[in-house]
Amino acid sequence: MAETTPEPDVANPHTDEGRRSVHAESGDSEWDLEVRPQHAIFTVRIVAAVLAAIFIFGGFVLRHGSTGVNFRVSDQLGLMAFGLVLAAGVLTLTRPRVRVGKRGVMVRNIVGDAEFGWQDIRGISFPDKKSWARLELVHDEYVPMMAIRSNDKMRAAEAMDRFRELGAKYTSQQD
Repeated sequence: MAETTPEPDVANPHTDEGRRSVHAESGDSEWDLEVRPQHAIFTVRIVAAVLAAIFIFGGFVLRHGSTGVNFRVSDQLGLMAFGLVLAAGVLTLTRPRVRVGKRGVMVRNIVGDAEFGWQDIRGISFPDKKSWARLELVHDEYVPMMAIRSNDKMRAAEAMDRFRELGAKYTSQQD
């Protein structure tokens, strides 16, 4: 009887634990924490799919109505294309991300990225009645961090705690 060797455990890249282990194995350990808005991404994907479906369906049934208006195939295709463009625009709301590492903090909101060194950062806060956290900077400035959202509840609280731990670690190393 041939002896079989067990297969090595392979990290599943579709789970949080798998992403962390795949990220660690890839040698890209520049960032210790990466946060994305979980609930918002799920909701935005559903909204984009519904928008696309409504406009595509509307494009199909547009010629079959008796509204008295003469719609052509180009009008149908235009309506479908508009729905797809609108859905793609909605999907840009899935972009927010915060990365924390030795270099500092990189904040990506809907448009553009911004990187801040630890010497420029005073802390992180979650103002009352606000939807997302903000990065407190020197000179009484701040940057909204749309990736840490209040509707993510415990996940957002854990991200804030981990952010503060890393902030304490890296600012003490600079002294």
